[in-house]
Amino acid sequence: MEEGFSDWVKLEYLQIVRDVGQENFIISSIPPNAQIPQEFKDAGIQYTDKDITELQAVLPDFEKSRVCLLDPSAKEEFCPEDRDKFDYFAFGGILGDDPPRDRTGELRKHGFIGRRLGPVQMTTDTAVRVTKIICDEQRPLEAIDFLDHPELKFSRYESTQMPFRYVKNDKGEPIMPAGMLDLIKKDTEKSLDDLL
Repeated sequence: MEEGFSDWVKLEYLQIVRDVGQENFIISSIPPNAQIPQEFKDAGIQYTDKDITELQAVLPDFEKSRVCLLDPSAKEEFCPEDRDKFDYFAFGGILGDDPPRDRTGELRKHGFIGRRLGPVQMTTDTAVRVTKIICDEQRPLEAIDFLDHPELKFSRYESTQMPFRYVKNDKGEPIMPAGMLDLIKKDTEKSLDDLL
């Protein structure tokens, strides 16, 4: 976990807990001096200062061999048949960088079993959503309807292109955390102001 929680991370993590439930989501490696956002406490998000290699102290049934590391560099794609092989999935701050910084490499060296979610970079909440679809609906990756690098239009003259892959909703729009469009628009306006 990085120092602090950006607005982007807060929105993603709050969406993840809505998607999978507070009992199925834990943030690990919280720095000792980190301030846990009140929104996380209100949502019942679980967190620990233990890193993923020490989670047995928090989760008694935790076994390293039952952890799937979602790794963009993994050789195998995550598939419906993998559902019964894993009890835990490692995400969060691992996916979502543009350009990717291969922060997953820090966990790869611990020997977790890696799986990939396709060749296009995803935000963390999208990676969790895709993994849940594959597990719960037993739908293979290639059967999920994606939207790559969508252009978000805020007005006739304002738009921004996102460098990530998203799951499409039934209107063909990218599924994003609640409040994310407003945050992106605000960030875009801030960037424009910096140029002036």
